[in-house]
This record gives sequence, C-alpha cells and structure tokens, in this order.
Amino acid sequence: MSEEKKFNLTTAQAYETAGTKYILTEEDKANSKFGKLVFEFPQERNEVVAEGDPEDFVVKPQAYFRGASQIPGSEFNQSYQIFVKPFFLDRVQHRHVKDEFLVFLGASFPNVFDFDAKIEFTLGKGDEAETYIIDKPTIIRIPAGVYHCPLNFKEVNKPVLFLATLFTPMFGGVYDLPDGKTMEMYYNGPVPCKYNPDKKCDTCGKCLQETWEK
Repeated sequence: MSEEKKFNLTTAQAYETAGTKYILTEEDKANSKFGKLVFEFPQERNEVVAEGDPEDFVVKPQAYFRGASQIPGSEFNQSYQIFVKPFFLDRVQHRHVKDEFLVFLGASFPNVFDFDAKIEFTLGKGDEAETYIIDKPTIIRIPAGVYHCPLNFKEVNKPVLFLATLFTPMFGGVYDLPDGKTMEMYYNGPVPCKYNPDKKCDTCGKCLQETWEK
C-alpha cells in the first residue's frame, strides 16, 4: 500500500479532536452548538403506586429518559428500573401508536444472564390474548396498535433490570373506555415543567415542538 493510502487510526483521532472545545459548565452547554443533545439524568422516585402495594419494589432513585421534553426532537422515551420485589406493574390493557420494546435482564452485575425471576406478560386482546412467562433474559417487541398487558413481576429472587422503550416523543397509550370510546393518555413522570420549574409537567406538549438546533 502506498504512503498516501495508509490510514493510522490514532493519528486520525488526534487530528479530528484537535479543535475540541470542552463543555464544562451549564453556561458553556447553553452557548454551545450541540448542548441540547447532551442531557444528564435527573434522579426520579416512583410516584404511581397502587393502594396496598409496597413502594420499595424497585431500587431508588430511578432513571428515565423522558423523550423530546429532555432532548428536543427525540422520537423515543425509555425507562431504566431495577426490580427487587414482586410487583404488579401494569394492570390495564392498552396499545401505542408506535412500536414499544421491553427488555428484561439480570441486575446482579456484571452478569446480566444471572436471572432468577418469573414475570407474566400478555400480548393481544380477547380470544387472541397470549400470556408469556419470562424466566430468562428476554426482549419483546410490541408493534404499534397491538394490545398488551397485564405485566406482573410475580417472583423476583434476584434483581431484574427492566427497560421499556417507546418510539414516541413522550410516553403515552391508547386505552379503551367502558362506553366503547378510546382515550389517548400521556404521562411524563414527576418531572417539572420545562418552562416553569415550580409546576409539574402536565403533558401539554409545548416542549415537544422544540428542535435541538439553535
């Protein structure tokens, strides 16, 4: 190979990063070109627990990525929870307008295959409903429009890492009402409003219209 065509990765990396500006403060970030694309997770504590259920079913604090309200233009939201006790997480069947993925891994790090739990999850509705027993590391795709749940962590003998990823800017679902109608409902956790930190987010959707570019 000629000298002109040789490629040295180390040299190339040094060249590419030679002009790096280090973003060290929130002020630097606010004035930077790509600052809106970098987001530090806030610590969250679960605020939705059914009456009679234990509040210590997961490790606290928890981490969530709340989609476009935290990184403008994002088309997905994601949860990161470590379950340590049995818990009936989602009792009501619903569907989404976009695909959702559920991931179940062992949380006895570093071995994510060290899994000792039994979780029941239902896909489909009515006569088509199928309930799956999750007792090994598993990923589930829920196509847009497919009814799913309940989701019940029935046995948790070792910690379970649970990640739910929904490909919408904010978490939400479509629920059937007793009168035959449907309702689309959104939830953005206990985080404050992006424009008024003294107010809890009410899922108005205003922040979903932002873009990451200045």
